[in-house]
Amino acid sequence: MNRVVTHELVHAFDHCRAHVNWFTDVRHLACSEVRAANLSGDCSLVNEIFRLHFGLKQHHQNCVRDRAILSILAVRNISKEVAQKAVDEVFESCFNDHEPFGRIPHNKTYARYAHRDFQNRDRYYSNI
Repeated sequence: MNRVVTHELVHAFDHCRAHVNWFTDVRHLACSEVRAANLSGDCSLVNEIFRLHFGLKQHHQNCVRDRAILSILAVRNISKEVAQKAVDEVFESCFNDHEPFGRIPHNKTYARYAHRDFQNRDRYYSNI
């Protein structure tokens, strides 16, 4: 349940922050889906083991890309090639955008670190 809620909250954050045009620009949707798959834990090692997907080299990136494409296909009536093209166009910048967490919260420990960083964000900037 935590993964699903986090996934949807990433979409809500994108909607408020980036003024996403959900219905006319598939690239906006692709970026939000990449971010949601990356930050929600959809591609955690445990989930991938349960899905029987294993890989060592760039496994997390490939999982995020595949999950984003599947999500786009679930909500839009477009071809797989169009979805793949949209994800490829936005992947690099959207994959590296970790807001509002500041990092990928792979597990509860990393989520706590992200929360601690959020709480201390003003301390850092006030010393500059």
